[in-house]
Amino acid sequence: MGTASLLVLALLALAAQPAPPKKTVFVITDAEGVAGICRQEQTEPTSPELQKLLTGEVNAAVRGFLAAGADEVIVWDGHDGSRTLTVATLDPRARLVSGSLGPTMLMERGFAAVAFVGQHARAGREAAVMAHSYSSLGIQRILMNGREVGEIETRAALAGWFGIPVVFLSGDQAAADDLRAVVPEAETAVVKEGLGYYSCLSLSAEAAQALVEQKAALALARLGQVRPYRVEGPVTIEVEYTTRSTLSPDAPLPPGIERAGPRTLRLSGKDFLSAWRLWSLR
Repeated sequence: MGTASLLVLALLALAAQPAPPKKTVFVITDAEGVAGICRQEQTEPTSPELQKLLTGEVNAAVRGFLAAGADEVIVWDGHDGSRTLTVATLDPRARLVSGSLGPTMLMERGFAAVAFVGQHARAGREAAVMAHSYSSLGIQRILMNGREVGEIETRAALAGWFGIPVVFLSGDQAAADDLRAVVPEAETAVVKEGLGYYSCLSLSAEAAQALVEQKAALALARLGQVRPYRVEGPVTIEVEYTTRSTLSPDAPLPPGIERAGPRTLRLSGKDFLSAWRLWSLR
């Protein structure tokens, strides 16, 4: 067989190899962890200030991830009904998800990594700016297998169920500590320090964006060193509501959900995903 034939066979064999999976980073956004956002009225999703500051940090993260080798960045506008971000000002190389997501939050798509931008700490944390767990008005606290959790821990567990690591978070120091408690290898960009529930010591927008870009790039460069956060075995989630949001005592509950107290519902599943699917039914 001649050299030309061998070359053709080699090229055919190479073409038959499956393409490597696309390295997509899924970015979850919020508002309370953005630099300069320290008061409740600043978190209104249509606030021009919030939109400008959050978009600046999101675009900084996009730049960092792409510079470190991401093929694609998908951003979910996760604050208050997806009314904060717009494709008009998003980095043109990213894609935007708007609207509510189902219980799996698109994780079945097999992202390479998950990241948080503008994230706050869980309810009950000290020195944490506007800390809450999903609803500051409706939920007092959430326990997962007896441990207090918020969006950071539950979404990290959801990503981990699908084998996806959470590699990055930007927010205040308390939020960074919450993530590092379950994913110690993750990179964090601390853009402010909580001085109280509605007060903070913040970086400037320019300094925060530079830090986010730098840390996002470092996070993706270290992707192989970050382990997915998995919660094994049966999972019980207890949700303690505020008085104003407590269900009526005679309200029917779906199978798998029971009352554990006057204001508390207990969701139980054979594994994390089974319990988490009940979350959308509560």
